[in-house]
Amino acid sequence: MIQKSYDDKASLYLVPTPIGNLEDITFRAISILKSVDIILCEDTRESTKLLKHYNINKKLIACHEFNEDKILNKVRDLLDSGKNIALISDQGSPIISDPGFILARYLINNGYNVISLPGPTAFVPAISSSGLNPSPFIYYGFLNSKKSKREMELKKLVNYPYLIIFYEAPHRLNSTLKSILDIFGDRNMSISREISKKYETIYRDKISNLIDNIELKGEFVITVEGNSELVDYSNLDIVEHVQLYLDDLSEMDAIKRVAKERGVSKSEIYKKYHDSK
Repeated sequence: MIQKSYDDKASLYLVPTPIGNLEDITFRAISILKSVDIILCEDTRESTKLLKHYNINKKLIACHEFNEDKILNKVRDLLDSGKNIALISDQGSPIISDPGFILARYLINNGYNVISLPGPTAFVPAISSSGLNPSPFIYYGFLNSKKSKREMELKKLVNYPYLIIFYEAPHRLNSTLKSILDIFGDRNMSISREISKKYETIYRDKISNLIDNIELKGEFVITVEGNSELVDYSNLDIVEHVQLYLDDLSEMDAIKRVAKERGVSKSEIYKKYHDSK
């Protein structure tokens, strides 16, 4: 499916908003917010602060994780009537660990214009100020709040040699850091707190030195260096290599991982695995 970003049809605009400092917004974002007919907000009370700052007065409709699937038809009908709509989250880019994906996917799949603007998102400044090698990196977002599920997620990431980015809330930060230490070992890490705000703080150290030593206020972005130890799989045959991951991954996910680690196609690993069993 080919979608032109600019045609005669009404559009849904995904508009990033400042993650702290209200001046961190693009001219285009302000222009779009002033020109659309309706603004979808994660929290209308929070969004009103930003809109009032820029003298923007529009009809607001709540769009959050608890109602997003219930307003799909309403938004579709508004677009059909020629109304242009902007979607904003409380802070940062819609869909990136924020609501918007269900709505955007629904509209895209039904042929509507969905136009995403570039702009603020927390993990980019966190990466560039971390002092850790940024290329390549994996953006993971929030880990599961339950310890057992969180640790299962981390076990799937433990061998990746890339910088890994997590978001975390203050009340879960220390427990998450302990899980990362237990699964990843004592790696170098950067934790960015309150990015672009008055009390912005960046902590850089080994994981063990940061646990219980961070002011637990605000929003956090965790950047953890990848696994720098080169793992040699040459002593394992294909079956052994796949079975190494079957406790934590499905067979297909294990095959995909082995293919990635061996630098071959997953179809080749799949065939050799099943032919050798």
